Amino acid sequence: MAFYADLHVHSRYSRATSKDADLEHLALWGQRKGLSVVGTGDFTHPAWAEEIREKLVPAEPGLFRLEPEIEERVDRRVPRACRDPVRFALQVEISTIYKKGERTRKVHHLVYAARLETVEELRRRLDRIGNLGSDGRPILGLDSRDLLEIVLESGDDAFLIPAHIWTPWFSALGSKSGFDSIAACYGDLADHVFAAETGLSSDPPMNWRVSDLDRYRLVSNSDAHSPPKLAREACVFDTDPDYFRMREALETGEGYVGTVEFFPEEGKYHLDGHRKCGVRLEPRQTRQRGGTCPECGKPVTVGVMHRVEELADRPPDARPEGREPFWSLVPLPEILGEVRDVGAGTKTVEREFASLLDRLGPELAILRDLPLEQVEAAADPRVAEAVRRLRAGDVRREAGFDGEYGTIRLFDPEELEAQPAMGSLLGGTGVEGEPAEEKEQKEEGRGPADRSLPERPAQEEAAADGTDGTDAASDDPLEALDPDQREAARVTGGPLLIVAGPGTGKTRTLTHRVAHLVESGRAEPEACLSVTFTRR
Repeated sequence: MAFYADLHVHSRYSRATSKDADLEHLALWGQRKGLSVVGTGDFTHPAWAEEIREKLVPAEPGLFRLEPEIEERVDRRVPRACRDPVRFALQVEISTIYKKGERTRKVHHLVYAARLETVEELRRRLDRIGNLGSDGRPILGLDSRDLLEIVLESGDDAFLIPAHIWTPWFSALGSKSGFDSIAACYGDLADHVFAAETGLSSDPPMNWRVSDLDRYRLVSNSDAHSPPKLAREACVFDTDPDYFRMREALETGEGYVGTVEFFPEEGKYHLDGHRKCGVRLEPRQTRQRGGTCPECGKPVTVGVMHRVEELADRPPDARPEGREPFWSLVPLPEILGEVRDVGAGTKTVEREFASLLDRLGPELAILRDLPLEQVEAAADPRVAEAVRRLRAGDVRREAGFDGEYGTIRLFDPEELEAQPAMGSLLGGTGVEGEPAEEKEQKEEGRGPADRSLPERPAQEEAAADGTDGTDAASDDPLEALDPDQREAARVTGGPLLIVAGPGTGKTRTLTHRVAHLVESGRAEPEACLSVTFTRR
């Protein structure tokens, strides 16, 4: 069965990394996202290497898992539908800065190992060259070719992948300090490189344009500096969860399914530009202006698309035979933020994200794997429509440039404004709405409690009470309603308008809905208002 792996992350010891980027949080978010294997990040850092030794224990060949007591603690914080334990692969990103061919080269590399003894040997060798304790991603004055040699000599289980190969400032093919080929970067040892990481600002079709890359397996990873950013990109394997089988899949292609991708326009170096002046340019415009900013006249940062075009020897629609498929996704919190018109990191989004995981399982399954009908049955109709559009590639793109992330949207602004904030007894479950005034209050932290919390199955409610759940349904105020009434009363995210004929139970539905809101903890009694109308 295929599984997801994110093999490029950073620990809390890396510069600009979240303090929560420890092994427990990586496992916690790995489960929420639906990852089976996560890179440890930064194993050359002395303090992080010590934490790896203390908290991880061997699992499947070449992989590790959290020590049982810690794993159990993590499981208690994860929705039941997401409780598949995460495995760890020993991984580090290393930066090399050196002079070659009359140019200063700055290249980032991913290094992997299966044994702690190999990690220790690599750390011992690199410690002679630079300060491994200054940053989780060490910066070494070392030729890329020589780093590869040290990796290969540290253990036969170790291998190297060039990281985010197109990033302008720090990569093997970057416009500012890279080379024109992977082979030129690693010299006589280049044959030991069998995969290349495409980075957030490019996707496989962009890489397919460069025939020199045909010899490398294209991989994608999140490059996450905080656990919630895990799985924005990932690799898909169809092997046993086994370090050596995964490595073999990358070398041969057998058992390697493909990649989960950012839309490359969302990456912060996709197009050319000058962030200080707010100038974003297509490659053609940059060439027309001689590479300078039209506002200040200084050189612009040449982005990934421009650099790909420089090295491309194929047209944009080229697809070499045998290349793996890919799936472009938008992180679920970004979708929820767009639908709710709030930031992806707000409490409103956090609550709804947790609710969907509780109902449907991990994020990647929601975005790519679950039948759409299952998503529609559990999510706000606008969220389900966003997932449908995402799977169809129907997105609105505003490309990133010069360190500024781009924006991917699933709706035109007027579409969301036009959505009614109501449900109808005759029209299905309706759309969960949120009046602007209440939204404002929530964002300022002074409004009523959010009412779009997850609906917990009776068995889970019972488990919380220490019972077996067999009698829980009989106390549910919605059980007394017929199916249509129950469907309307379950709309909990905002105002509800019921339009139906005489004798259909409109008042009954409203009163049972109020009881449902109060008993489930979604609202206080004094926060509920029901209004009925009659011709009499």
